[in-house]
Amino acid sequence: MANRLKSSLRAAALTLLLAGSAVLPGGAGAQGLAGPYLAAILADFRNDYVAAAEHYARALARDPGNVGLMQNTLVSRIAAADFEGALALAADLAAAAPDNEIAGLVLGADALGRGDYEAAAELLSAETLGLNPLLDGLVSGWIAVGREDFEAAQARFDALDDNELIGAYGRYHKALALALAGDFVSAEALFAGIGDPLPLEREAIIAHAEVLAQLGREEEAIAQLDAILDTGFPDLVLLDLRRRLASGDEVPFSVIRRPSDGAAEAFLTFATALNTEESDRFSLIYARLAGLIRPGLSRASLLAAEILERHGQYDLAIEALADVPEDSVWFVTAELRRAATQRAAGDPDAGIATLRALAERHPGTIEVHSALGDALRVAEHYEEAAAAYSRAIDLIGEPAPAHWPIFYARAIAWERAGIWDRAETDFRRALELEPEQPLVLNYLGYSLVEQRRNLDEALDMIERAVASEPDDGYIIDSLGWVLYRLGRYEEALPHLLRAVELLPTDAVLNDHLGDVLWMVGREREARFQWSRALSFGPAEDLDMDRIRRKLEVGLDAVLAEEEDEATVGTAPAETAGGDGAEEAGSRRSGRGG
Repeated sequence: MANRLKSSLRAAALTLLLAGSAVLPGGAGAQGLAGPYLAAILADFRNDYVAAAEHYARALARDPGNVGLMQNTLVSRIAAADFEGALALAADLAAAAPDNEIAGLVLGADALGRGDYEAAAELLSAETLGLNPLLDGLVSGWIAVGREDFEAAQARFDALDDNELIGAYGRYHKALALALAGDFVSAEALFAGIGDPLPLEREAIIAHAEVLAQLGREEEAIAQLDAILDTGFPDLVLLDLRRRLASGDEVPFSVIRRPSDGAAEAFLTFATALNTEESDRFSLIYARLAGLIRPGLSRASLLAAEILERHGQYDLAIEALADVPEDSVWFVTAELRRAATQRAAGDPDAGIATLRALAERHPGTIEVHSALGDALRVAEHYEEAAAAYSRAIDLIGEPAPAHWPIFYARAIAWERAGIWDRAETDFRRALELEPEQPLVLNYLGYSLVEQRRNLDEALDMIERAVASEPDDGYIIDSLGWVLYRLGRYEEALPHLLRAVELLPTDAVLNDHLGDVLWMVGREREARFQWSRALSFGPAEDLDMDRIRRKLEVGLDAVLAEEEDEATVGTAPAETAGGDGAEEAGSRRSGRGG
């Protein structure tokens, strides 16, 4: 149901916003206009909203009456959170084209934020903008609440029940409106029967718990939160709410404090429903407008940052996260995201520094230490990473099945640090918590084969991993490579062929396939695969010079040379493949390492 809803919402958003991003200026070839216009289009293509807005503005200065340029500039400014510039331009655009949909949407959002519900009603009329039924129903409902016309508001929210795909949203917002009006009994009844809240799960949970608190039913609220928290890793915001409920702190109804907050929630609801790779630019626009209506709406900032990071706009993402204040219950979540964005931007040290500072301020938060461990592990500070994971594990108490990833991550850190006994203990503990977890089975099984230990158990683990993930090229490669290491070349071949079929441009997998082909006497094909590996490389921990040597003299000669050079104590299994234990570790971790 949620996927069908998202498809219909995407179609509506595209209809509205493409009018503002795809209109070409009629004078693009005019003197002085082509340069900035083409620069703007290129920046737009790269999702560089700041540069796009600047270049569009330069083009607009040369063709001031061009509505298409005005629309494109406006969309870019909203995406870049330049609200002051966007509002001025939206007013100009509305004057030039009174029925312009983008201008009406922006000016209507501003009117909502100012509490001018009469102006908002006129600007955001469904007849004028052709809004999607969901957004129209929710926004018009909150406008009616702002006008203190609760009967009309209820009718607007109830009307959404005519469509099974969006009825849950209507019931959710109706419950919020009732709670805002102080009718917590009716609001709780709606929350209790709302069913699947679609993408609104966390916020609907928070709102329901806060409503229960207003009714003096804190223990019931705590029980509901516990039922959710027990299903997986703790949610920081839900944990904070539970702590306040359990400690007897006053827990007011805070999700919505005024009608305009409800309208912002409607825009954010729409943005969240649109948040897919196919329509994330439109999701960004609606998230930004939610922040325009309700400045300081942390969830809108987090959603915008998530999308901006996907677009490679790291500075804008970090600016969005900076809007989340330290006293917000979303602050830790925002800082975790900021650290991830810093690492994605190519500054792992900054990400680690952010997480270290966060761990000092929030020493009792599992997710912070776990995230620090991840960052340190990726930076190859393995023992420090293991220490961070250990602090997180100490905070867990009695581990639940959902905690297997943290034991798995610490096991990888120990293994990379060369402390195998601790690594194996953690791998096996992760399997106790989640016995058929394919990533753990794959990693531990491969490691045991590398060490020539418990070979029957190791093969069984990798085969179970493949059975669980039959289309994971890396895990299938592990099975083929283990069989290769054991000298079972004919058995290895179909698995490595399948792995390369699934991941045809992976340099390591092509190299592995080349080695097996050589061992079964298909030397010409082996050389072809090694050449492909070179063309797709370089790859992490893959010796490109070794591949060139194989092409020059063949695998047999390379293995003989390596055996002559091998140090005392090196097991034959460690030199047979020639890629080294560290490379094996990075490959066998598959998607999770």
